[in-house]
Amino acid sequence: MKIYIVDQAEDDLVEGYNFYEGQASGLGAYFLDRIYSDVESLVLYAGIHRIVHKNYRRMLSERFPFAIYYTVSGDEIKIHAIIDCRRDPAWIRDRLNM
Repeated sequence: MKIYIVDQAEDDLVEGYNFYEGQASGLGAYFLDRIYSDVESLVLYAGIHRIVHKNYRRMLSERFPFAIYYTVSGDEIKIHAIIDCRRDPAWIRDRLNM
């Protein structure tokens, strides 16, 4: 399977990195490492997660309070958003309606 991260999801990663790096030096890099590990696990587990909005599936990160929203089509996994779960649910729905 191939994993693609769309530009907006990359922006989410940058935002998360900046937030955690502002909390403690090196924490931003650890955040990215853990999130990318979660994303890579989709090669094995894509499709087992519940559909939460339209056709988006949601996988929760193991280490950080972030959700990875993705779709599966054939042998392609597309990451559409990587969002902090502490956000307002209405904001998350609006973000996924892009």
